[in-house]
Amino acid sequence: MSRWPAKVTIKEVGPRDGLQNEAAPIATADKIAWINLLSETGLSYIEVTSFVHPKWIPQLADAAEVAAGICRKDGVTYAALVPNEKGLERALGAGVDEVGVFMSASETHNEKNINKTIAATFPVLEAVVKTAKQAGKTVRGYVSTVFGCPYEGAVPVDQVLTVADRLLAMGVDELSLGDTIGVATPKQVEDVLAEVLRRFPADRIAMHFHDTRGTALANIVVSMEMGITTFDSSLGGLGGCPYAPGASGNVATDDLVYMLHGMGIDTGIDVERLTKAALFIRDKIGRPLSSRYLQTVRS
Repeated sequence: MSRWPAKVTIKEVGPRDGLQNEAAPIATADKIAWINLLSETGLSYIEVTSFVHPKWIPQLADAAEVAAGICRKDGVTYAALVPNEKGLERALGAGVDEVGVFMSASETHNEKNINKTIAATFPVLEAVVKTAKQAGKTVRGYVSTVFGCPYEGAVPVDQVLTVADRLLAMGVDELSLGDTIGVATPKQVEDVLAEVLRRFPADRIAMHFHDTRGTALANIVVSMEMGITTFDSSLGGLGGCPYAPGASGNVATDDLVYMLHGMGIDTGIDVERLTKAALFIRDKIGRPLSSRYLQTVRS
């Protein structure tokens, strides 16, 4: 039996997590055109925006316009991040397929990112999850700073388990465990996942790695060895967290697809169409992107 899965699901978070850290405004029409290109690549999941207050993430102030303007493709889930019930109301009005809620495993990052303690965040998210479920939506839960916090340093795995347990108990369908500042190493991923998978099934867990120190792909390989088959990534390596100093972009979707295809693992993604979408957003942003694969492409 192969140590690798036959198929991996890639969840593209570039339009949200990738763009939220870009200082220069990206035109709404360009965001819509980019998402439409992504829809033609074979991706089955695209996180298109975030319904946070524009004061906190100005780049995503056009969330409703983007969600309303894209061409929906059958078989693709169009998701959005939601901070509270007001954001959820806007997201439901825009017709998103899935709602993402978020919080941190470390207290200080949670307060910087959400302006609430961890304890105070749970009832807010519980209300969001309940209403989203009543509206017939699936819900994804993002847990940040799983492998380290920019303010507190190492994060005890018990804190991760406590947050994960509460989110799943309130009805979240899938947890995405995030290496927000890109500090994780393969041994640490193995250790954390060993504890997580004692409590929760692998098919409820996704991994979300940032490539700050160049270890994201190695961490994904270890995660696959432990039974994880769903990974978040951002085309071109776009991204970073506004409330995590020093955090660079997400693992690049194009780098991840290259590695997985080379390992004989199916993603359902067309590399040529993916590259076209990467070159499009690179030109709109106006600077080279960090992915290694894109650096090999002549354009």
